[in-house]
Amino acid sequence: MDTASTESVSSPTPNRPAPSTGTAASTGPAAVTAPARIALVGVHGFGTHHLRNLERLSKQGIVDLVAVADPHPPATGALPETTAIHANLDELLAGEHGPDVIIVATPIQTHAPLALSVLASEADLYLEKPPVASMSDFLRLQEAAAKAGRSVQIGFQSLGSHALAALENLASGEATAELPGIGALKGISATGRWVRDRAYYKRSRWAGKRSLDGVDVVDGVATNPLAHAIATALRIAGAREAQDLVSVETDLYRANDIEADDTSVIRMRTINGLPITCALTLCASESVEPYVTLHGTEGTAVFHYTEDRVTVRTEAGETAHTFGRDDLTENLLQHLSQGTPLLSPLHHSGAFMKVLEAIRTAEAPALIPAECVKWVGKGEQAHAVIPNIEDILERATRAHATFSELGLPWARPVTSGAEALFAPDDAGPAATPANAAAVLRTGSTLEPDLSPRPYLHPVSTQAGVVVTDHLPSDHVWHLGAGFALQDVNGSNFWGGRSYRRTAGKYVDVKDHGRIETASIAREKDHTTLGLNWLAADGSLVLTERRSLKRTNLDALTWRLDIQTRLTAVVDVSLGSPGSHGAAGSGYGGFFWRLPANAAPRVFSSTAEGEPSVHGSVAPWLAWTGEFDGGPATLVFGAPSESPDPWFVRCSDYPAVGSALAWDTAVELAAGDSITRSNTVWISDGTLDVAEIEGLVSGR
Repeated sequence: MDTASTESVSSPTPNRPAPSTGTAASTGPAAVTAPARIALVGVHGFGTHHLRNLERLSKQGIVDLVAVADPHPPATGALPETTAIHANLDELLAGEHGPDVIIVATPIQTHAPLALSVLASEADLYLEKPPVASMSDFLRLQEAAAKAGRSVQIGFQSLGSHALAALENLASGEATAELPGIGALKGISATGRWVRDRAYYKRSRWAGKRSLDGVDVVDGVATNPLAHAIATALRIAGAREAQDLVSVETDLYRANDIEADDTSVIRMRTINGLPITCALTLCASESVEPYVTLHGTEGTAVFHYTEDRVTVRTEAGETAHTFGRDDLTENLLQHLSQGTPLLSPLHHSGAFMKVLEAIRTAEAPALIPAECVKWVGKGEQAHAVIPNIEDILERATRAHATFSELGLPWARPVTSGAEALFAPDDAGPAATPANAAAVLRTGSTLEPDLSPRPYLHPVSTQAGVVVTDHLPSDHVWHLGAGFALQDVNGSNFWGGRSYRRTAGKYVDVKDHGRIETASIAREKDHTTLGLNWLAADGSLVLTERRSLKRTNLDALTWRLDIQTRLTAVVDVSLGSPGSHGAAGSGYGGFFWRLPANAAPRVFSSTAEGEPSVHGSVAPWLAWTGEFDGGPATLVFGAPSESPDPWFVRCSDYPAVGSALAWDTAVELAAGDSITRSNTVWISDGTLDVAEIEGLVSGR
């Protein structure tokens, strides 16, 4: 348990210098006393930022840089002539300079011993991020600060942004003078895409290390270069101390030849149940400014924290505003002289330290296979690029999913909730998710607003070409191949927003149900699922028997037969956006989300192209395209029980469905059942109409 902080935020500390004002960043009242005496430990790396800032403050009469310490002295002329230079902190403290504040900007593994030495002196402390490299050191530091009665500011510069107050209002469901509201907060995410070359990891012995000479370092993407992304997201979420987080999950990888992670997902949940997902990489194609996103029921707010810029997007349009920022050094001085609250006090780093500790104690980052990494540039300037990493990070943050849960080819396989759809052939190798023609996922770990449910992904051709997609960034609730409905007695089993006739539009409400697996019987080519449809209030409204059969036709083609039988537990109405008045949006029932593919062609026996086949009734519908891995053809056979219209999307995103309730809801009395049988032929290569007709005739 964290030790309580005794940092004063209510009354000035006696005999402390009061900083003068006059800078754009300063917000405190004017002061008239002598400049604060400052010492800086570490003048290289980020220490150069502090030197520039102290030079600015010195010109305004706010500070006097009395001494620095670094084993490698700064360049001649880099310091005021009156500044003493020492090789280390011990020499500096013995120099009788009487610093009021000591700034520590040194390698991570040195933070704890140096900070403890500062607190044992008569100075207050500005400590660069991350505070220390372990939770045990953090607790020791808190205890030392409390015992010494000293103030500690942690160098998360983004926490000085004036945008945070506005974002906290948006997070609580309120608009601000500068920005419109985004409705109820559903979750927070952070995205970081930076580039770091080989030279970056060779700049020092500790760069990219998890430990050095037996001492923790934890120099990974989430704990050092993009640590502000996590710290800022936590602050907006109101998670300051360790106990404010109930869970922290890590999914850590590295493309570079280092120990620590350079590409990771960190997923957290607060005591209030709010999900926070940070997807970060140093292996992007180009560096972009990192950002934190607030996801609301009526819009999003994107905070580019290095620029103090917030952009709100709602149905009404886009609003952007750039805020000011308080300098953390000035804020610390105002705290000491006037009692101004610290913007980044030590005890408010407790939640961040819980994240760091989870990373420190996690399994070592997995090495991304060389075939999944592209190197750009030459020599020490070469940098790793993970193909499609931009879309991958977007998927992870929108779905609050890890890389493993996304099923990426370079990610660790998930340990539960995904297994081969069919039992292995006794005469052949055991079927695993890695070599199966289809993988059955339970969906049990999905966020509630995705309507968790079982589905198939990946589904592959005989040659291994993947022809399904799941959790795509455009519609993260699209889940491979499966069966779902957007409205069952008012509960959404599809995911995403719900279309309501009364509103005349899609609305974001907590009406999501879930489909749970009650039983599973797996054979070599036949699997049967017993499923329970639980409404938003947890009540059972439907039971389902889903039968899935495989038939291998030849070296190029196999057939998947899916039969769904829904039985009403209570009187139910099975609806769609179409049955609620959204013309042409009658999706719901059997649904197949395809991955992106080049030169797609969608056609039936009577129509060609999306505008013609969408909403049509035909015995079959075909999709051909160039997929990642080669050309493939999918032929969808209409259900034999009913002439349901086809739902087709090609230009916006690739998907095919058979609409159970196109424009009219299906009513079932308690005990009644409805059955739909769909067939999909999955083939390598591009089939023509004659070949397709030959397949369908053998159904």
